[in-house]
Amino acid sequence: MDFSKIRAIAFDVDGVLSPSTIAMGEDGQPMRMVNVKDGYAIQLAVKKGIKIAIISGGRSKAVALRYRGLGVEDVYMGAAFKLPVFEQWLEDAGLDAGEAIFVGDDIPDLHAMAAAGISVAPADAARQVKEAATIISPCDGGHGVARDIIERVLAARGQWMDDEHAFGW
Repeated sequence: MDFSKIRAIAFDVDGVLSPSTIAMGEDGQPMRMVNVKDGYAIQLAVKKGIKIAIISGGRSKAVALRYRGLGVEDVYMGAAFKLPVFEQWLEDAGLDAGEAIFVGDDIPDLHAMAAAGISVAPADAARQVKEAATIISPCDGGHGVARDIIERVLAARGQWMDDEHAFGW
């Protein structure tokens, strides 16, 4: 697996950047947890020139705010069918699918995962998703999947822990 060619990574949210089990607010809206190590890796990847996208079927304003706050410009909420959003994102960024990773955990992610050069599933992803994935992260969703994949990509590019940008937010 040649991670050095990767220029872009797209992440689903629920079950990938947050755990699959989530608390519900009194208003009936899901309350998501985030992993600070994932957040650190995401903001570092952005600084190192890796294009990052969030593609979620959810519509949480808090999720969009969180990832935009980390420097992610491409946040797509309410994406019930993720493949056309993923393909349009790649086209708009001038990227080939072979230069991209899609990280997903459940059935709605399968088409976008199949279109990516590398597809990643968390350790606790749905069986069908793990069977379709190029890589299964040793991390469960919400517990470091983004950090795991970003670290692999940046290390392959010689950009992990390589300068002062690696030691701060």
